[in-house]
Amino acid sequence: MPGISVRYIVDDVDAAVEFYTGHLGFSVALRPAPAFAILTRDGFRLLVSGTTGPGGAAQTMPDGRKPEPGGWNRIQIEVNDLEARVAVLREAGVRFRNEIVQGTGGKQILLEDPAGNPIEFFEAPSN
Repeated sequence: MPGISVRYIVDDVDAAVEFYTGHLGFSVALRPAPAFAILTRDGFRLLVSGTTGPGGAAQTMPDGRKPEPGGWNRIQIEVNDLEARVAVLREAGVRFRNEIVQGTGGKQILLEDPAGNPIEFFEAPSN
């Protein structure tokens, strides 16, 4: 059965691969072209596609819009100790969109990959 993946448009695939493998625990599953990579973590597949190249992800839409990085849709990575993970990533120079926020369902923070795509780190409340 085919799997489910999320695609992020990035402006530098090498920087994205380095970020996701170096900071977030992803592995490179496939890198068939300079402008494309498949990264995996815990059964999740993240496709990173550049903004140029022959692949379909970078093609201009019929209305003239072009795929670009950023936005607000995001992947969520659950962590056990949010404060500790944030401290390590801040020390490494990772960009954050906000500070840790507490909600009824737990704590979260948004960080950005090198292209500005958001990733949510989430810590569930302890029981």
